[in-house]
Amino acid sequence: MMTTNKKYFRFYGYPALLFLAAALATAGCSKFETYPVQFTTPNYVYDSLDFNGDNVKQVMNNLYSYLPTGFDRIDNVVLGTATDDAVASANYSDMEILSKSRLNAVVDNPDGYWYPAYQAIRRVNLFLSQIGRVPLDPVQKGYFRAEARFIRSICYFEMIKRYGGVPLIGERLFAKDERINIPRSTFEQCADYIVEELDDIYDSLRTDPPSSADLGRITQGADLAFKSHVLLYLASPLNNPAGDLGKWQNAADAAKAVMDLGKFGLVDNYVNLFTTRQNKEVILANLRGLNQALERNNAPVGYGEPNQSNGRVSPTQELADAFPMKNGASITDPASGYDADNPYDNRDPRFYATLFYNGAMWLGRPVETFDGGLDKPDKVQLQTRTGYYMRKFDADFSTANAYSNQNHNFPIFRYGEILLNYAEAENELGQTDIAYTQLEALRKRAGIQPGVAGLYGLKAGMNQQAMRQAIHQERRIEMAFEEQRYWDVRRWKTADTAFNKTLHGMQIIKNADNTFTYQIIPVQPIIFTSPKMYLYPIPYEEVAGNPGVLQNPGWE
Repeated sequence: MMTTNKKYFRFYGYPALLFLAAALATAGCSKFETYPVQFTTPNYVYDSLDFNGDNVKQVMNNLYSYLPTGFDRIDNVVLGTATDDAVASANYSDMEILSKSRLNAVVDNPDGYWYPAYQAIRRVNLFLSQIGRVPLDPVQKGYFRAEARFIRSICYFEMIKRYGGVPLIGERLFAKDERINIPRSTFEQCADYIVEELDDIYDSLRTDPPSSADLGRITQGADLAFKSHVLLYLASPLNNPAGDLGKWQNAADAAKAVMDLGKFGLVDNYVNLFTTRQNKEVILANLRGLNQALERNNAPVGYGEPNQSNGRVSPTQELADAFPMKNGASITDPASGYDADNPYDNRDPRFYATLFYNGAMWLGRPVETFDGGLDKPDKVQLQTRTGYYMRKFDADFSTANAYSNQNHNFPIFRYGEILLNYAEAENELGQTDIAYTQLEALRKRAGIQPGVAGLYGLKAGMNQQAMRQAIHQERRIEMAFEEQRYWDVRRWKTADTAFNKTLHGMQIIKNADNTFTYQIIPVQPIIFTSPKMYLYPIPYEEVAGNPGVLQNPGWE
């Protein structure tokens, strides 16, 4: 998470040129080696003689740093540790501020986004106001303008899903000491603004798939996928209390537009979509350089150097139980074949791609999360609290001797989500048959068996309510740890129950005959204070300093 020195921010009036100077100075441009950074001005950055656009390209690259990422983002753990999917392995993690409703309007929010978003919006507006002076190729310049507006839009979206409606400032730039009094727009007004921006820039973006040189750049497919995401949120119960079916139709149409583009699809291997830098499923990703960071942060703790890992995320029994069997049936179905004495046998293959569990192969040996095992030694150290570790996003090191550098690219939008968006919207419109088709495609790719009916374990003849629950469950499984469930449960307005309960783990005892005894045990509560936790509190300084910014209900 980006940290900010708040005393320098009065809403979005911060002089962002200081940030631009720093960004350009550290980007390796030799032009700054002899030029004092403190004298950097727009005239220097946006140079009418910079025919290669070197400075502008570096500014554009810096704007890309504002795209969302979900890897170990808050206190070295994923946002899923503030849901019923996982807990932080460390006690007293900052994530408990969210998972136990300890937020307030004065203390820093570990997931706060107000200041970074408006910092980014100011940078975009400055960029758009000055780029016309640079003699860059017109096509390239058009790409940059459109990409900057996309980034500005995604910053607005990241705010409105946290705070509800926010002030929209358009292209305006504010002086450092300018008094600002701009009222908040509604969530719907902000969403409409984002959609209008996406529609306006679509033709100016690169087509799909991008070239290898442009991999990671915002494309037309990303534009449509983002639009689908925004309209799904706008149609959902939190933001559509009247249940306006027209909004669900818009969401369905937007998802279908991505599908009809014909440029994306599901990859055959679920694991590879997170570790292959370019594939047909990932529509837009936040790219990282080659590294071992995810494995070292999240894999089990019992492997010494050169493979030492910290196991910071402990997935819950609730998430483990959400995965069906390989035949697609829920583990609660008597006909599923689930064996409580062998709970990890014959499960949905996504189970094995998402969780480390007792007996999973890693670095040439079975993971030991039984009491006293190598990966749960019961010593005073960081270790699993649930009997599980997070495996998702890791490359396959099951038989390797040591970690090697890997591509770890956080998927901002991917085709699997589009199918889920489409299924959800069509089901809300009463088109349950269409929803079946999308869930079947995801389950087929996962490796679930088709069964006699060819429904991949889905129950035949589901009504709208039953299908709604099936979609919610499939989304939880398919999108685990991709920063979806935390927001999904809020937009569905089901957090009152989903996030108010005791979370569980699995205690495993190794017997003398090398068999195991499994017992589900309580770990810790998750607490959701309704209704105020459906939206974050706006930072106190902003409410106090801008009469147009009214605090969210319950945080006054």
